Amino acid sequence: MITDKTSSPTGLLHSMGQSLWLDNITRKLLTSGTLKQYITELSVTGLTSNPTIFDHAISKYDFYDTAIRTAHDGGTTSPESIFFSLAIEDLQGAADLFRPVYDKTLGVDGFVSLEVSPLLAYDTAGTLAAAKELFSRAKRPNLFIKIPGTTEGLPAIEEAIFSGIPVNVTLLFSPQQYLAAAQAYTRGIQRRIAAKLNPRVASVASVFISRWDKAIMGKGPEALRNKLGVAVGYKIYKAYRDLLGGEEWKKLLAQGATPQRLLWASTGTKDPSAPDTFYITALAAPDTVNTMPEETLLAFANHGKIGSPMTTDVTEADKIIQQAAQAGFTVDKLAAQLQKEGAESFVKSWNDLLKVVGQKSSALAAAS
Repeated sequence: MITDKTSSPTGLLHSMGQSLWLDNITRKLLTSGTLKQYITELSVTGLTSNPTIFDHAISKYDFYDTAIRTAHDGGTTSPESIFFSLAIEDLQGAADLFRPVYDKTLGVDGFVSLEVSPLLAYDTAGTLAAAKELFSRAKRPNLFIKIPGTTEGLPAIEEAIFSGIPVNVTLLFSPQQYLAAAQAYTRGIQRRIAAKLNPRVASVASVFISRWDKAIMGKGPEALRNKLGVAVGYKIYKAYRDLLGGEEWKKLLAQGATPQRLLWASTGTKDPSAPDTFYITALAAPDTVNTMPEETLLAFANHGKIGSPMTTDVTEADKIIQQAAQAGFTVDKLAAQLQKEGAESFVKSWNDLLKVVGQKSSALAAAS
């Protein structure tokens, strides 16, 4: 571990103004003190979770067994109900560790994230109901509810924000998808101001990066290898800066609103030939968040390099996107495909997770 965090790669990135979040949560991270160590030594100020993370933790290790058995013995037999009880308990513990960051930053940073069931990705009413229930159960102000930025998810995002529920908008890939999510957030804030409610309801817009490069790997020209994801990221970063610099958001800021922050997700390197910290270095930018897989965080802490921060100059990004279009990969079409595939992947992970929870619950009940 790095002990002088002010001069470490993670410390320098944090000093630049980018929040480092961990894309992982397990009970062992909490009980072993590892998460606390990441906060203290690696400048980690938040984390995200998803069904795949919990699936691996529950299936491979036994540190959830007691809680699963207790839930079953108490009459909770639904795998989904058992899972949410486990996840909420973990995220409450993590939220408490990040609470000093949340308080110090006046609610800008220090968040953890809990996802609604991926089965609700195209169900507006179901998503909103689940968001309200989960946020109420968690009883932590620094907990984001993750809602996908699908067409059906956008009204749920607006309503959740209007209801005062912090939202992590997930499954965003393109500038168009990002702006749709940002506009849903903005409408929710505007409605709160009109209703004379506190406009400070936090949100992040999570843009998935490495899936772009994985999608065209081996299909496009070699000159595009590991370039499209960052190029799209630059286009989205410019849209983000333009939005916050516009008259609409200047008025909202003057009325006490806090901007939705841009979050880089899926920043683990998928190409073995690329540096393991490739996307962290490429997407360093103030007033953003980078949520990293644990191995990527540790790799960056060990040997990461920080160059110049991102700018709103998209000249090179436009060239790369044009090359991709000439090779048959248009951004809007591929973004729609990636969002659809991402939602399907989340559903598969969710079903796998519930199967694992159900099997383990039954096995532990039989053993006792």
